[in-house]
Amino acid sequence: MSISLEAFGDRWSLLIIRDLMVRGFRTFKEFQQSGEGMATNILADRLKKLRAAGIIATEPDQADGRKLNYRLTEKGIDLAPVLLELLIWGTRHEETGAPCAVIEEMAKNREAVLAEVRRRWQDRDPRPFLPKFGGNTQIT
Repeated sequence: MSISLEAFGDRWSLLIIRDLMVRGFRTFKEFQQSGEGMATNILADRLKKLRAAGIIATEPDQADGRKLNYRLTEKGIDLAPVLLELLIWGTRHEETGAPCAVIEEMAKNREAVLAEVRRRWQDRDPRPFLPKFGGNTQIT
């Protein structure tokens, strides 16, 4: 447990991983404007630590090679089940902005949710993850 927490266990690192995995964020600017209120120096530090831990990697932007995009590594995408369980636990036990019915559908369909997260990662799909279950139910 302590090894895992050392690599990714602070609030800001988990939010960065979530934003890469769920929101489709790729750039420093996107993380900075996420609405979480993370200071620039903390963001830079956490990105550096996540890179050093092998959880994220950088690659040049296709449109502008001078800019860097961040991407989860295989090691990073393997955190998807952990993040999904934290999301489910949080909405069951705390007041959150996430629609409870959607989270319960995700809980019932864990394997499908995780398969879609991994597919988007493999395909380098930059769109935010918006799983649909049955009707128009979505989560952002």
